[in-house]
Amino acid sequence: MTTLTSPPGAAATRRTAPSSPVTGRGGPRQGGTILAVPALVWYLVFMVGPMLAIFVIAALHWPGMLQPVSFAGLGNVRTVLDDPVFWDAVRNTAVQLAVALPVMILCAYMLGYYVAQRPPGHRIIRYLLFIPGLISTPAKAMVFYAALSPDGLLNGALNGLGLGSLTDAWLASPSTALACLIALDVWSGIGFTAVLFAARLNSVPDELGEAAQLDGAGHWRTMWAIHFPVIRDYVGVVTMLQFLWTLFGSAQHVLLLTQGGPGTSSTTLSFLVYQKAFIAADLGYSQTVGVILFLAGLVGLLGIRRAFRQTY
Repeated sequence: MTTLTSPPGAAATRRTAPSSPVTGRGGPRQGGTILAVPALVWYLVFMVGPMLAIFVIAALHWPGMLQPVSFAGLGNVRTVLDDPVFWDAVRNTAVQLAVALPVMILCAYMLGYYVAQRPPGHRIIRYLLFIPGLISTPAKAMVFYAALSPDGLLNGALNGLGLGSLTDAWLASPSTALACLIALDVWSGIGFTAVLFAARLNSVPDELGEAAQLDGAGHWRTMWAIHFPVIRDYVGVVTMLQFLWTLFGSAQHVLLLTQGGPGTSSTTLSFLVYQKAFIAADLGYSQTVGVILFLAGLVGLLGIRRAFRQTY
């Protein structure tokens, strides 16, 4: 009988097979940190730096970019709080947020739920909802200006219906200027927000809605009692994004359409920051309002996060 034996060095070869290189403790983690250094530097220089500069400039008396600078301490705070224009801006901003944000989120959620049900032509509807997001801000302002000017589309339609007594100079009237800006905020944000909601609702299992309908729930109850609790945290995220956009981004709409007027009827906090910095050349006042705006945004984010956090 023949006995098969291994070659003399086979066992040693198996024992000394080459192993994967050892990178050392923390090697991959250190490599990832090194790769993140450029982004961290960019963030510190262009994000944290300007944010800290806001607090520094708010404590200075700086009447223009090329003017001498002196320390003002809390003087700018007292000036801002004693200014009636500031309180008008606070009131207008509060009204803007209290009206635009709930209307936008509620309507966008219902529209997103409808699109998520995949009705006929739902793909085309998604593209149509994106149209306001594809239009530049000056173009959107021109659309509203054409519709709301004294000889614009809205007054023309009212005259055509025999309702000429209802016509108005909508953007030049103290009672309607802010409402027109709120309408622009809602129109420009509702479509994009609806698409975000539809994308999130598509990830909800179909079995949840089907089970609710088998139990006799209609679409309204399914939308609010079944799907809304599932994506409650996502609704909070979208609400925070729209809150920040409305709070900090309204200045461009005000600048293009009303210039804060008539009087101060449409002046918002974000526009007041621009107006005092680039028109009145009062950088200390401007950045003091910027600090207040920053703190208001922080408090608003924390409040929205607490309101929409999951309860299970």
